[in-house]
Amino acid sequence: MAKKKSTSIADVIVRFIAIVLGLFCGIFLYGMKLLGGFNYVMTPIVAAEDYDVISIDTSGSFSGGDVDSSWADGGHTRVFVDPNHPIIQVDRIDPDVENILVFGVDSRGTNDYQCRSDCMIVVSINSKENTVKLISLMRDIGVYIGDTPENQSSSLDKLTHAYAYGGVGLMINTINLNFGLDIQRFAMLDFGSAADVIDLVGGVNIDVSSEEVNYANMCIAELNSLSDKQVPYLTNGGMQLLNGTQAIGWSRIRYLDSDFVRTSRQRTVATALIAAVADMPTVYQLGLIEESAGMFETNMQSLDLTRIGFNAVAGAGNISEYRVPEDNLYSVQSNPWMMILDWDTQLPLLHEFIWG
Repeated sequence: MAKKKSTSIADVIVRFIAIVLGLFCGIFLYGMKLLGGFNYVMTPIVAAEDYDVISIDTSGSFSGGDVDSSWADGGHTRVFVDPNHPIIQVDRIDPDVENILVFGVDSRGTNDYQCRSDCMIVVSINSKENTVKLISLMRDIGVYIGDTPENQSSSLDKLTHAYAYGGVGLMINTINLNFGLDIQRFAMLDFGSAADVIDLVGGVNIDVSSEEVNYANMCIAELNSLSDKQVPYLTNGGMQLLNGTQAIGWSRIRYLDSDFVRTSRQRTVATALIAAVADMPTVYQLGLIEESAGMFETNMQSLDLTRIGFNAVAGAGNISEYRVPEDNLYSVQSNPWMMILDWDTQLPLLHEFIWG
């Protein structure tokens, strides 16, 4: 598969999902009556012992969103579901903690669905301690890709490749096996969806440095070409209101500094998005739910979303973040370029962050 540019969008959007589907669950429940539920993607979850004999009906639609229209006309990229790679059922490690994967894809259009996953974030909701934790898994971590211990690859490969090889099932199974997690549910977005959501709240306030302006405009130009939009370029640095395309373009700057700084920009946009949603009157929050339906793909049905909403609402004031790998807990392999983790040190720290 040809190498594509990274388009991390999950960092930008994950907290919006937490707010709209979780922190404002009362509004969400009413919105569900209006919408008849959010778009749902059928993704089989099977027991490990049934993995070799599973028969999956793939005659239905893989996506609940608009995947036929172009991005310019409001379409969105569908989830890649490979019938040979169902999600392997795993028991919840702690009944009070639910881990959900939110990820973006480096798609270049609604038909480009068999692509790499981009920035992947585990949203960990603890209903007992009333916390919400966000764990970023960097896409270039070297992992053993596979659905079960028996069919894992014998050599390391980049985590981002699992989605392209076998869809959302292979990606979640690979994450669970390598990182000792218990993920069963997901939400997926393309970067067009992220820009649309930011536009729904009227944009975000970002302090842009003068050095970042030209690099941001390069990304804005690419996004304009993909979406057939003519979003204005940035003309100066300083604190300013950015629309969705401008904010995503700024958050995607890669060549000015480093990927770690780029991740910091994404968190800045996410924080600004939270502030914008939190400041909206309730009636506008309700409208936001109605307008955002169909912008992301998920295997969570209405009861899942309702439960997650009630469990997350108490954690609104206690959100914390973590990144894998931590500084100084990895080395770099140059050919092919991968992050080689110090697993013996990193995994206990990750598990301690999630489960305490």
